[in-house]
Amino acid sequence: MIPQDYHVHTLHSCDSLATMAEMCRAAIEKGIPEIGFCDHFDLVPEDPCYDFFRADAWWQDLEACREEFSGSLLVKAGIEIGEPHRFPEAVAELAADHDWDYVMGSLHWVGDTLVFDPDYYQRSKYDAYADYFRELHQLVQQNSINILAHVDIVKRYGFEHYGPYDPESHETELRSLLRSCAERDIAVEINTSTLRRSIMEPSPTYKILTWFREEGGKWVTLGSDAHEPDQVGFGLEKALKAVSMAGFESLASYERLVPRLVPITNGREGQ
Repeated sequence: MIPQDYHVHTLHSCDSLATMAEMCRAAIEKGIPEIGFCDHFDLVPEDPCYDFFRADAWWQDLEACREEFSGSLLVKAGIEIGEPHRFPEAVAELAADHDWDYVMGSLHWVGDTLVFDPDYYQRSKYDAYADYFRELHQLVQQNSINILAHVDIVKRYGFEHYGPYDPESHETELRSLLRSCAERDIAVEINTSTLRRSIMEPSPTYKILTWFREEGGKWVTLGSDAHEPDQVGFGLEKALKAVSMAGFESLASYERLVPRLVPITNGREGQ
């Protein structure tokens, strides 16, 4: 059984047309007991989702789903904030205005360039990844998040430009980043959206999860990054297996910004 999917988008993100209810039904059909919605809250003016998110409408839909699916599904309130380290006041205001279960931080922009833009890769392979990890470390050090999304998502398109990605080329930067996550009690997400791409591996891989554990990391979550109902839970069996192989015995489950450990055994949720 897949115990959770903590990275699910809906029509409250600019890049999805799915309703929350549709995503909840997909989770129930796949036997997933806990789903976390975390639509995009993006503050970079050039971002495609800039000024799209409306918290009041989002919360209205979330509460309706909690009522409709009560007893069948745990519905958690998350938010994916892009570049939160650049906009601390806006992030603090949003966090204070609602009872979030978790705040997820993500990095899509390095400097003035979107990492999904081919222009980002008009630099050496080493610099493309090093620049990303350097700014991601700045994000973590801001300490305004509970979960760090898709640690090496830059490889999603980097693979198209440079070929295979070897995290050991950036072990020093990654270990420093992961150590900061551990020191700040930030969870690392295993995101399976990259399994739907040419690179065909989760973000991050087993190797980086192992480094996170070695650097003192405690909290791990699973997320499909679903934008359509048929993507809910995608690849999370593989992600759960990687978590166990890396030496983690539990996943993190959040309520009102407080995590608790949910045991897993042999890639399955403990009873």
